[in-house]
Amino acid sequence: MTTAAEESPPAPPRQSRFLVRLFWFLLLATCIGWTLNQSGRLLNRSGKRAGFGSGVVQGALMPLALPNLAVGNDVIIYSENNTGRTYKLGYTVGVNGCGLLFFGIFFWRMSRWRRAAQGSVDRNATSSPNS
Repeated sequence: MTTAAEESPPAPPRQSRFLVRLFWFLLLATCIGWTLNQSGRLLNRSGKRAGFGSGVVQGALMPLALPNLAVGNDVIIYSENNTGRTYKLGYTVGVNGCGLLFFGIFFWRMSRWRRAAQGSVDRNATSSPNS
């Protein structure tokens, strides 16, 4: 007869999971900062004015530029050469869309954790030998 410990491999320690997630977060932040800088340079070099689409992309990537800004990298988060109102509308849509995605996923996970915790409390309450 096998025990539960023999059936499944042990979970990685909490610290190593944290370090792996931190590594991927920093790698993603670096890629996003590079993308923002390249798109800003291309727009400035081409002389084209940034419109609604560019505003949406730069607005969606703007909150993700925070790690680069925090460590001192100068990241272009807003195009100076833009079309005016349409660019600003796109930028606003991008920022709000990014926030909706981030907070939507965050609160969805929180509700899943809450339900899982309540389920484990309910199972413990029904299996207690207080009869």
